[in-house]
Amino acid sequence: MEKEQFYYDNKIVKMFLWATVLWGIVGMTVGLLVALLFIFPNLTEGISWLSFGRLRPLHTNAAIFAFVGNGIFLGMYYSLQRLLKARMFSDALSKIHFWGWQLIIVAAAITLPLGFTSSKEYAELEWPIDLAVVLIWVVFAINMFGTILKRRVQHIYVAIWFYIATVVTVAILYIFNNLAIPVSAVKSYSIYAGVQDALLQWWYGHNAVAFFLTTPVLGLMYYFIPKVANRPIYSYRLSIIHFWSLIFIYIWAGPHHLLYTALPEWTQNLGTVFSVMLIFPSWGGMINGLLTLRGVWDKVRESAVLKFFVVAITGYGMATFEGPMLSFKNVNAIAHYTDWVVGHVHIGTLAWNGFMLAGILYWLIEKIYKTELYSKKLANIHFWIGTLGVLFYAIPLYIAGFTQALMWKDFNPDGTLVYGNFLETVTEILPMYLMRAIGGTMYVTGFILLAYNLLKTAAKGQVVDDELVEAAPLKEVATFKVAGESLHSWLERKTVLFTILTTIAVAIGGLVEIVPLFLVKSNIPTIENVKPYTPLQLEGRDIYIREGCNNCHSQMIRPFRSEVERYGDYSKAGEFVYDYPFLWGSRRTGPDIHRLGKKYNDNWHFSHMIDPRSTSPGSIMPSYPWLVDNQLDYSAIETKMTNLRKLGVPYTDEEIAKARITLEEEAAMVEHNLRQDPEFIKNYDNRLVHQKEIVALIAYLQRLGTDIKK
Repeated sequence: MEKEQFYYDNKIVKMFLWATVLWGIVGMTVGLLVALLFIFPNLTEGISWLSFGRLRPLHTNAAIFAFVGNGIFLGMYYSLQRLLKARMFSDALSKIHFWGWQLIIVAAAITLPLGFTSSKEYAELEWPIDLAVVLIWVVFAINMFGTILKRRVQHIYVAIWFYIATVVTVAILYIFNNLAIPVSAVKSYSIYAGVQDALLQWWYGHNAVAFFLTTPVLGLMYYFIPKVANRPIYSYRLSIIHFWSLIFIYIWAGPHHLLYTALPEWTQNLGTVFSVMLIFPSWGGMINGLLTLRGVWDKVRESAVLKFFVVAITGYGMATFEGPMLSFKNVNAIAHYTDWVVGHVHIGTLAWNGFMLAGILYWLIEKIYKTELYSKKLANIHFWIGTLGVLFYAIPLYIAGFTQALMWKDFNPDGTLVYGNFLETVTEILPMYLMRAIGGTMYVTGFILLAYNLLKTAAKGQVVDDELVEAAPLKEVATFKVAGESLHSWLERKTVLFTILTTIAVAIGGLVEIVPLFLVKSNIPTIENVKPYTPLQLEGRDIYIREGCNNCHSQMIRPFRSEVERYGDYSKAGEFVYDYPFLWGSRRTGPDIHRLGKKYNDNWHFSHMIDPRSTSPGSIMPSYPWLVDNQLDYSAIETKMTNLRKLGVPYTDEEIAKARITLEEEAAMVEHNLRQDPEFIKNYDNRLVHQKEIVALIAYLQRLGTDIKK
């Protein structure tokens, strides 16, 4: 058959390659700064946009969407063209995708340090950027599916199955979790409240890890490991089982992030069951990847690229064993809210994602620039520094997690807590935080060596932007199965049907878990005493969100003896019905604050925010001096209350009309309380503190848990 000549587009691959390197260094450097703030809390003192609460979401978004995101697109653009024997559907769409994605990253890098955040983990970006993300995702989807439809091969390879699942599922997750009602260009409220918002968030949050950090990287694994090892994938049948079982089961697992919370028990149990089941498809994929290297272990010893791949797959296996184990309630009771989970997450990101992409970068630089790697020795040095960095990072956090859990739950013979002061559990693990920072430094150093190596390789090579290839055109594909053809082989030819079935597989779990929570009122019993926030408390809550306080403080007391003794009565689902968004948190670097209201006087909170160590010696909490300097802007309070009423908060017309008067009266009362302290009068006698942001934050903190507090 006569072959057609065409060109692969290497320019878009090159663009994503350098974007991956750039944002990898940026994201890791911000992460290192965040780690250092645990040891040196005054390192960025007085600089609002460099405070921990604002940098932490910047780091996670940069690591996930900037570094890994660009790396995924790098591998997908390279492999899609070669697997489908076709140039990308549209060069223009490729460029729009690249530059649109980079602009989104820049927008995130600007807005998050400025405090413009929705507060929802891995989904902190505000609504205009969310819209841009959806638009660019659609652009990529059109480009990918357009390329699939014009392919020159009959069957789509396993890597493309995972790409399809990624594109479909991420779109569903991102759109539904980020539905919000705008207040301004930089402020919105989630349309979900409390328990419902928590379930939607972790349905998204867990599956952002599943379908952005896992399934596309598995697709890259299925393409690049056989290519580099020059061997076929170990088992085609295992890849089929791996794919379909993984995408069906993964979507159910989100509730395991909310065990022992106010989430209905049946939802928690569903999440646990499916999370435990996840170990089977996950390890099936790991086995398929590792056994592809059977018989070539001598090559692994010589090749830095394959060494990166082996440790990456091993990290994937460790993380996907640990995840199901953490879903058992008895294990979760120990690990949740501790640094154990942080260590677990970074095994996935540093080892699985980071090392997989490092191997791909080292291999692709030679292919794109038509030359050999500048220094294989440097690549091997990077591998060993990076591997040690992962170990120095994760192991201390596992130790820290167990230490925290044991100290939190330790009782004296008389029934009192051994460590009644939460701060004791923080200072005990500071050496582990130091080790984590050392590990992070090693990992970043290794990646900088990668960047240098790639730059030197590119300098001595020459890129071919349009690579000439030839392939036979695709003949008419039979509509029905042909003799001897398996059902799945036939399905691989019917890409539209394949995509529809993939969508159904990932949608089932979400529908079963989420729909009843919205339709069955008994899942969230109402509590008569729970009232909406006052205008001043609402403004204070928004400031709390802006400063990222929920990155360190949870607002969810679990029904454990140790937590009830330490914090007060356990949290009820009905207490959160007016929380848009929910703020349950996912770790405790500081104590839970759900019952904080009226525990301390207003002056204590004022002093604690200005200088945490003045009230809590040894605290690693950052100070917030700008809250006393910043004028409280409540010009949008009526709009906020009106929009919240649309979502179900029972604000009356009169309450909205008098919002500013009510706010000013409550603020004046807080200042009156503050002036009962002679020390306050000495330092702030001539300042109208009731007009400052700190007063609103104090009002919010003093409200927490008081609706049903005994």
